[in-house]
Amino acid sequence: MSNNNSEQNESVEIKKRDSDLLFGDHEEEVSEGGQKVRHRGVYLLPNLFTTGALFGGFYAVISGMHGNFIHAAVAIFISMLLDGMDGRVARMTNTQSAFGEQYDSLADMVSFGVAPALVMFSWVLHDLGRWGWAAAFVYTACAALRLARFNTQIGVVDKKYFMGLASPMAAAVIAGTVLTFSNYQPENVWAIAGLAILTVITGLLMVSNFRYTSFKSVDFRGRVPFGVMLLIVLVFALLIIFQEEGLLVISVAYALSAPTIWLLRKIGVLKSA
Repeated sequence: MSNNNSEQNESVEIKKRDSDLLFGDHEEEVSEGGQKVRHRGVYLLPNLFTTGALFGGFYAVISGMHGNFIHAAVAIFISMLLDGMDGRVARMTNTQSAFGEQYDSLADMVSFGVAPALVMFSWVLHDLGRWGWAAAFVYTACAALRLARFNTQIGVVDKKYFMGLASPMAAAVIAGTVLTFSNYQPENVWAIAGLAILTVITGLLMVSNFRYTSFKSVDFRGRVPFGVMLLIVLVFALLIIFQEEGLLVISVAYALSAPTIWLLRKIGVLKSA
């Protein structure tokens, strides 16, 4: 009974304290040493990276609306880079939080769910009328469903794999396509229809049950054969020469990797894991 009273008093105290602020403060309960401890405020460093990724998605939308499709595609790739860093920074500095997880997911929805669809629509899909609207919406809706499923499966699925194509890589397929072909404005209705199909298929891959390697098990502090480093150098050299095409090839290759492995196992070429 006394515990309930103390919790109620604490809740009243928090509400009273927040009512004195112009903007509500954030208070989070975490477990430290087997005990539940309340912390106020949010961690600055990882959320700065998340905010940067969010801004990249926002900038991509604005650029796409003004016809700056190259800038829009580059902004999405920059968002990918920042999104990949915020979680690692949080783990390295021991600044993980429930707030950060939710903020990251919302930023992902803007940068990798809304922005790619709107950029693709502004570039070519608007020429298809309602069909273009539908294709862009399918992609955005699939991104939302994929992120919601991912959030509910944290701590349940094997971290070595993603269930369905991760939203940043799906965005990379769309952004890579725009970046590579934006100088060659498609006018043929069948070419535009093909881009609409690409948008829809990329969205559906996000909500598929294909298992994609997450690369989270890679030990970047470990040793690798010398040939691996040589291969990495060659990949960087090719990306310097074929920047747009290289990014698109890598993105599409990763997006097709899981369906290809699934098909090869179905026909017996590869053994089931």
